[in-house]
Amino acid sequence: MQRLTVTCIRHFFLVLLTGWSVSIQASPQPAQDLPALVPYPREISFSETSVQLAEFTQIVLSGNAGKADRFTAEMLQESLQKNWSKTISVTTSSKQKSIRLQRIKDKSLGEEGYRLSVQPAGITISSPGEAGLFYGVQTLLQLIQGKPGSATIRAVQIRDWPDTKVRAAHYDTKHHQDNKEYVKQFIRELAAYKMNMLVWEWEDKFLYPSHPEIGAPGAFTMAEMQELTRYGQQYHVQIVPLVQGLGHVGFILKWPQFAHLREVPASNFEFCPLKEGSYELLMDLWKDAMEATPGAKFIHIGSDETYELGKCENCSKKQTEIGRSGLYHLFLGKSAELLKPYKRGVMAWEAPMGWAKGRLNIYHGEDKAVQHAPVVPHKSLIMTESYSYETPDLKYAKEAKALGYAVYAYDPNPGIEQLFLPYFFVKKGKGKYEEGALEASVKFLQDNLGKNVFDGVIRTNWDDSGLPMQAWMLCFATTAAYSWNVKGYNMEEFTTAFMRNRYGAEQDEMTTLYRLLNEAAYFYMESFERRVWAWGDIGKTHLPDLPRGDALEYDPFWTREYADRLEASKLMLPKMDSAIAICTTNLKAGAQNAYDIEVLQTLAELAKHTAQTYFDLEKLEATIKEAHLQRFLNTDSSYYHLLNAEKIVSGQLARRQSVFSSLCKKWEETRLPKGMSTPDKKYFFEQERTRHFASRVAGMDYLIYDEQLLDLEGYLEKLKAYNKYFRERFKPTLQP
Repeated sequence: MQRLTVTCIRHFFLVLLTGWSVSIQASPQPAQDLPALVPYPREISFSETSVQLAEFTQIVLSGNAGKADRFTAEMLQESLQKNWSKTISVTTSSKQKSIRLQRIKDKSLGEEGYRLSVQPAGITISSPGEAGLFYGVQTLLQLIQGKPGSATIRAVQIRDWPDTKVRAAHYDTKHHQDNKEYVKQFIRELAAYKMNMLVWEWEDKFLYPSHPEIGAPGAFTMAEMQELTRYGQQYHVQIVPLVQGLGHVGFILKWPQFAHLREVPASNFEFCPLKEGSYELLMDLWKDAMEATPGAKFIHIGSDETYELGKCENCSKKQTEIGRSGLYHLFLGKSAELLKPYKRGVMAWEAPMGWAKGRLNIYHGEDKAVQHAPVVPHKSLIMTESYSYETPDLKYAKEAKALGYAVYAYDPNPGIEQLFLPYFFVKKGKGKYEEGALEASVKFLQDNLGKNVFDGVIRTNWDDSGLPMQAWMLCFATTAAYSWNVKGYNMEEFTTAFMRNRYGAEQDEMTTLYRLLNEAAYFYMESFERRVWAWGDIGKTHLPDLPRGDALEYDPFWTREYADRLEASKLMLPKMDSAIAICTTNLKAGAQNAYDIEVLQTLAELAKHTAQTYFDLEKLEATIKEAHLQRFLNTDSSYYHLLNAEKIVSGQLARRQSVFSSLCKKWEETRLPKGMSTPDKKYFFEQERTRHFASRVAGMDYLIYDEQLLDLEGYLEKLKAYNKYFRERFKPTLQP
């Protein structure tokens, strides 16, 4: 029997009379014979018995069921058919064994809470609200185990409701655009985890009718975005547009016709808050965004990372009067006032009491000795920024809330590591490791939610490094699990539950795969020049010395210079072979969400290729050395090694092309080609000041850009030129 809490008392007689194994607000062990539920319900009792899915023939709705409840019933019907080949009808009355969806009055559950009963006699899901009935169905779908034709459902009693009212996923598409079908799938996945808001950072992935030039080729049209918004509403996911305001506006200010609105001429990254044209242009875009998201109650205006704020002549003068926080809130306040007639809550990346704590010093290093009048933010603003420098007692969040501001918990940023997220550890230097993003998130959520302080929580999804969306799903599921039931799982239990829930009860070593990719991310980042972009000047790889002259001279430095990279590659190569083998095993076994695994495999293959490249360069130097050693002993042998050196470089280039092409082909099954141009519109690329890993070039080759900087192609041409010289000068009998 699971560990119980005092709230189990009211179920005591149920246990005595029926033998149900009860787990109420407990820390569950996701045993192999129990379904892995994400989130874990607040109150749940499993029986030892199971019922056969095949026995249920109808879904029963009340005769006066509304449109939303009927959609829930039809969604259940469709899912049973698609995933378990189960044909079932929807009706309003039945005497057969059925799945009954009904409304009840129960103030303790709220609109999102539900009751779920699975017994041999039938299944009943009841709730006071549309969302609660929908979430009860989502839990039922997770309870089904087995294969089509023989699927079973464990007998269970559940009473469930959320800890946190707004459970939001931030969806950043600044450096990629998923296709419409994937966005719909993503919405369904969030809904299955019981998230109810999608804060979508569009940038140029929306074709703004007022300024269509800003929208990238292939950007979603007004009609498409409205379709996606209504689609989300069916799944109880509110799409909130995030159109950046003061900062992060390179997608707007890269255009020459808007360059006069920049804070400083050299940077396209932020607007000048004292120019009326800034507000006129942004209001055009914000009005388009609100029209594209009918029914949404919020708009997010971003506005963070204002690095050059106060640098133009007029802003500098204004800053001496009101300070940088004052200047920042001048912009936020004026924007909020302009948006006031549209009756939407205005979200911004500002922390509670950040205006009083000198938050902008993080970016600007403002002199704390300079005193300015207190900043008073606009009353409609909703604070959604980081709490990483909060106090344990949530002093500032409580203070901001007492002043009348809505505050959302910002689930800690998982990092901007390249290739994959640092779920299990963060590497801070040679031999220095800190807790991973998963542990940091779980600690934050367990420490801060469920205390009636935060109005919601946002799981951010920064697209800085251009990771595939499939790498982010553990992040979203973590926030979903703990924002719904903060006491549900400990971290190890949750990780096990997530892997089984997402990839199937029979998944094999998926947690190990994630750990291996966590390691691969740092190996990948430390290779070539990749860390330069976000972490400063930390290493650079050069090529082995080319042969020269009649004596076939070269400088043998490469293997000694890069001994550490060779050692790292030696360790990484078998690990990536293991990662690829895990992917292959799970795909052959028919794991769920197979596309996720296929995408993760492309990451392992890219990391493996990186390790192989270091071995190629080691072999290249060794081959040139052999050519040098044979120069005065055997001309044919010397020339043979020179030709082998050509083959090594050609082989590396061919493998790179193969690995990269396969990756692009796989990723583009669900997204548009990055930097795509169309016959009607050419993609306009201009890099931003942040130098995001994914924005160094227009296309997908940001993933291999640092390898391209090695210029192995140029090296190969020079090597061929030397080999031609050697052949003509020394006349070897061996032919190329």
